[in-house]
Amino acid sequence: MEQLLYILPRGIAIGLLISAPMGPIGMLVIQRTLGKGRWPGFFTGVGAALSDLIYCLLTGFCLSFVTDFIDRHQLIIQIIGSIVLAAFGLYLFKKNPTRSLRTPDVKTTNYWSDFVTGFLLTFSNPLILFFIIGLFARFNYILPEFGIHHHIAAYTTIFGGALLWWYGVTTLVHRLGRRINVRSLRLINRIIGSLLIAMAIAGTIMATYDIFT
Repeated sequence: MEQLLYILPRGIAIGLLISAPMGPIGMLVIQRTLGKGRWPGFFTGVGAALSDLIYCLLTGFCLSFVTDFIDRHQLIIQIIGSIVLAAFGLYLFKKNPTRSLRTPDVKTTNYWSDFVTGFLLTFSNPLILFFIIGLFARFNYILPEFGIHHHIAAYTTIFGGALLWWYGVTTLVHRLGRRINVRSLRLINRIIGSLLIAMAIAGTIMATYDIFT
């Protein structure tokens, strides 16, 4: 039970943070929600969430090979992970998401097509691995001593956090409808970027304090 209490909130947080940046996939989800309805937008997000889950599995699998190294250098890795988060947060803060706007294919109306395009658009960006590694290191989400059921719960929770984000986004966009101004997405990016930078600073301070004490 104690392990699950450790896993669940961190997994949800990672799932939410992976999905939150409003890049091309976020714009596509919003466009489809506005143009085709809530569920086409949501299933586009489901495809993106599955792609993120695959990258999380790859990250966890690769990191399992260096568990001993991570245990010996946990504080340094936490600092590096915080630096990665800070860099991504700064990039996100300065990025204008409307420049990534792409016109969705409005001819297809089936959820499978929405799901596949969301998956492929997200999977075509392997640089997300660096962001995931930073999140795993920041939240100390490396679970070598846990059982297989804990690992299943961990990655299921990440996927659930991502789905929760896309469900919330599509619900909000669907209710607000045409009153949404896409330029306001830049403000969302700045808020998310600021939160990532704050988390990175806090992680660096905590790790540095542990090193010197």
